Amino acid sequence: MAPASPELISPRSPRVLAARRLARRNFRGKERLFLAEGPQAVREAAGYGDTLVELFATVEAAERYADIVGEARTAGARVHLASEDVIADISTTVTPQGLVGVCRFVDSPFEDILAARPRLVAVLAHVRDPGNAGTVLRCADAAGAEAVVLTDASVDLYNPKAVRASVGSLFHLPVAVGVPVEQAVTGLRDAGVRILAADGAGTDDLDAELDKGTMGGPTAWVFGNEAWGLPEETRALADAVVRVPIHGKAESLNLATAAAVCLYASARAQRASGGCRSVTES
Repeated sequence: MAPASPELISPRSPRVLAARRLARRNFRGKERLFLAEGPQAVREAAGYGDTLVELFATVEAAERYADIVGEARTAGARVHLASEDVIADISTTVTPQGLVGVCRFVDSPFEDILAARPRLVAVLAHVRDPGNAGTVLRCADAAGAEAVVLTDASVDLYNPKAVRASVGSLFHLPVAVGVPVEQAVTGLRDAGVRILAADGAGTDDLDAELDKGTMGGPTAWVFGNEAWGLPEETRALADAVVRVPIHGKAESLNLATAAAVCLYASARAQRASGGCRSVTES
């Protein structure tokens, strides 16, 4: 049997041009489509309802990841064998992995998140770095959070760097976008969720909170900007402003590391107190 040949060999093909435009936010918003690159992200997208619309793959990648290509076809996605030049033109990475998916937006209405009565939520307020946003989403997923909320002052959820940094977690839990921080805090509090703002200058210590046994209930952590943290007006909305203690000589923790510490602290406290984890446990 003759080896397969790419059907898309020109970066000027209309299909390629349409996909490449999705690297820009205004086109993503207009089409409500975004790019997911690499085998892990494409696999997760293929398994998430009808999210995956198209898949571009080099011949080599289609052979190496034949199971993923098969899942994409089963999910109803159009699969295009493309030259390496075409994949490089669509991709936003320096070293493409040969698979680029075009996906429908997957964000959830904030009202649906509230209706589900979440017990652990990450709120990204004023987070501007897409890599940090995606990594916090991944941390929230790993810690068993039921939802993530990106406020209207935060980075675009579908920025290619954010999608890559989430490593597929974008498809694992509900994410609301564009929610004003005051609305996010008020809605969650009305749903019975305690609001904790994570800030290096916080008056409350995370270890002390754990020792007091106050973290076993429904909790939303509010995380701020990478460089300057949370503004005073946002800290004032919280029930407590909590700092992660620094026991060594490090000047501080980066956003994603601090978020992981806080989210896992809440997850452990909730399990220790017998809190129901209905979304993450059977």
